[in-house]
Amino acid sequence: MKNIIFLSLLFLSSQTFSQSLMLVSESEMIQSLSNPIQLIPKTVSPPDAPKIELIAPKLDVSISSPTPIQLKFLAKSPATVKTDSFKVLYGTFQIDITNRIMKVAQITTNGIDVKEASLPRGNHKLTLNIQDSEGRLASRVVEFEIK
Repeated sequence: MKNIIFLSLLFLSSQTFSQSLMLVSESEMIQSLSNPIQLIPKTVSPPDAPKIELIAPKLDVSISSPTPIQLKFLAKSPATVKTDSFKVLYGTFQIDITNRIMKVAQITTNGIDVKEASLPRGNHKLTLNIQDSEGRLASRVVEFEIK
């Protein structure tokens, strides 16, 4: 009986990891795009705040779904990145999709790697936030179109 339960769990978990992550639903995308653009004050990160570099997807080429998402975190020594502070907010409604990503992501103090994130065709906006051990917050907005 234990073997059957174990094999069933193994089968279900392998199916979960073989499918790409649906980052946002089509209805969430449509609602976000139809919302009037909110004026958000521009803020400047504090000096020596960590940096967020977008490795993938490449924004200068056509992006299809599913797509990998790779970020690199750069903290100013001696500070380190606090991985538990990582947040991803989607669209103009700022929907917190962090938990969706963290279910399939590999995150370290050096960055994050999502093998396949599925998004509906259209325009998307992600606001990425990370904090370092000194309490300095970095924020980066990434906008792209899925063809």
